[in-house]
Amino acid sequence: MRKQKGFSLIELLIVVAIILIIAAIAIPNLMKSKQVTNQSAGAATVRTVVTAEHLFSDTYYPTSTGFAEALGRLGPGVATGCPAAGATSTNACLIDFTLGCAAAPCLKDAYQYTLTGIGAYPSTDFVVFATPNSPTQGQNNYCSAGSDGVVRVKASAAEPDPAVTATVANCVAYGAL
Repeated sequence: MRKQKGFSLIELLIVVAIILIIAAIAIPNLMKSKQVTNQSAGAATVRTVVTAEHLFSDTYYPTSTGFAEALGRLGPGVATGCPAAGATSTNACLIDFTLGCAAAPCLKDAYQYTLTGIGAYPSTDFVVFATPNSPTQGQNNYCSAGSDGVVRVKASAAEPDPAVTATVANCVAYGAL
């Protein structure tokens, strides 16, 4: 009888089967943790926009209420950064270009963000809204109104209509985070 060198086909198939079983257990948990991470980032970004809005109001309208009506006004205006002359009320440089894009919704990570000013510019209030790009990337929608600054959450697998969520009353109807 000859001495065997290497592995038999059965042994290799058993190893492949074990690897597939481990992958079947690990991958759904990995996807769920990625989804939770995206949701945490979405809520944190909404908080960042609220902070930027209040800083904008304090900087450019210190004696009256005045908020930006769009994310583009809070950003630098161009991908290369803030204007050489410095920040202005048109391009406040309070958030990055990705989040402060010129046309809503602004896509950052796994969420889409919109900012709606209430009233003519400078707005007397605002609503910032975040929705996931797809149900696999996040299960929660987030919003916050400038009047109270509370980040609110609503679990939803379907993407909501931004026109409906762009009001303070609809945002306040969400549960506080």
